[in-house]
Amino acid sequence: MWIRLLALLLCGVTLLPVSAQENALAFIKLQKFVRTYRYLDRFYVDTTDMDALVEGAIVGMMDRLDPHSAYISAEDMRQVEAEFDGSFSGIGIEFSIMHDSVTVVNTIAGGPAERVGVMPNDRIVRIDTLSAVGMRQNEVPKYLRGKQGSKVAIDVVRRGERELLHFLIERDRIPLNTIDAAYMIDRKVGYIKVNRFGRTTMTEFREAWQKLHKPERLILDLRGNGGGLMDQAIEMASFFLPRGSLIVSTEGRAVPPTAYSASVNGESLKSKVVVVIDEVSASASEIVAGALQDWDRATIVGRTSFGKGLVQRQIPLGDGSAVRITVARYHTPSGRVIQRPYEQGKRREYYLNHLTGYADSLASDAPTYRTLKEGRVVYGGGGIRPDVIVEADTVGLTPYYMQLVRQGVVHETVAEQLDRERAAIEAAYPDVEQFRTTFEVPAEWLEQLQQRGEARGIARHAEQMAESEPVIRRQMKAFVAQRLFGVEGFYRIMNPHVPALQRAVEEVQKRK
Repeated sequence: MWIRLLALLLCGVTLLPVSAQENALAFIKLQKFVRTYRYLDRFYVDTTDMDALVEGAIVGMMDRLDPHSAYISAEDMRQVEAEFDGSFSGIGIEFSIMHDSVTVVNTIAGGPAERVGVMPNDRIVRIDTLSAVGMRQNEVPKYLRGKQGSKVAIDVVRRGERELLHFLIERDRIPLNTIDAAYMIDRKVGYIKVNRFGRTTMTEFREAWQKLHKPERLILDLRGNGGGLMDQAIEMASFFLPRGSLIVSTEGRAVPPTAYSASVNGESLKSKVVVVIDEVSASASEIVAGALQDWDRATIVGRTSFGKGLVQRQIPLGDGSAVRITVARYHTPSGRVIQRPYEQGKRREYYLNHLTGYADSLASDAPTYRTLKEGRVVYGGGGIRPDVIVEADTVGLTPYYMQLVRQGVVHETVAEQLDRERAAIEAAYPDVEQFRTTFEVPAEWLEQLQQRGEARGIARHAEQMAESEPVIRRQMKAFVAQRLFGVEGFYRIMNPHVPALQRAVEEVQKRK
């Protein structure tokens, strides 16, 4: 095995152009590593999992570097690839764990589960020969997903049926959409929510754009979007920019500087655009926001973005695992470095610094730059600082409410009530707009919420409940909408109450 390990390690020697002397030094260092491995494998007093030691060594090397270089195990790589590809092979259900059973929240329209008759609120109690009772949330996909065309058997408990229902389902490709919502806020203002940048993002985006009949004013929501594929971000920025516009450039120690520009005129050169970001928006999201801000093409609204501007090269290690090694830094068209400062080997401090309000400290001493058309001042120093800063809304977020959320009480209460009342609610509210304007969360749901909280050891707090009640009602209503009408239903309920989006509507209406 050590020969295979040496071969894998030596592959890394020629990944970047280096001199013969540097190659020789690298070889000596790798020999040191391999010798250590051989001596442990042959002489160590106890039987040892050498694969785990190797993985631990690789993780240790990555931890000594920047906060975004990383080792990805073979198991994690399968999930990463599915997210980037925009699909996986499975049975096509959304599920949650409720009362120790796998409860079907929704079936994907036209998917394998729906085709054989699986319905929302069904409880899966057996998957093939395994009991599903007591399975954890992260365990279920391992058994429901599989090779396209393979089959899985499930047993289901359904309300109103005395016997178990048995289904044999042939797995098929299931899309992982990167566009969560696309709808018109009013006659002229469109809204598109992008949750990440995968291989299908721009195909989905163009479909959403056409569905909205090419709105003359658009709110592009990149809140919570942690990034993804750089080429999709470049294509999205190009969608709004004329041919030749610089979108992003990269520079690194051992890779040549590269500039990426719009290769053709964008499909939307005249629409008025506002981009909404927050402290979780990162990487590809920052490329889009930074390019549109630097070219004065969009107003940026929200809170300063994460500041992840390091370019990773993903290198397979031969057994399904991979390392992502930082090779360069991103720059916006005006020259700003997107990456916020860090110290090598201090990954924990880097993330804690972000949580404790690093973005809010940028304004005082951040370097200034000028936009490329209007010469407006924009700020560097890490992340994309919005043109219009809107602080997070904390109204109603009492300690009592946050306890209910953290322990899943709000979500579970909605699931329980829908288990009983879904058919009646669906009949009364056939479309999302009617639901949005007329549905009200019943008072008994709030009582059930508090009772469930007590059962979890969360003491009632009348004063904090009264303060949080509008937020709780809104969130419960949004959860119901998500289960009935898909994830877009959730945003249709929540968005009108988000201050950053309220301000975005004002800003897009002002753009000339």
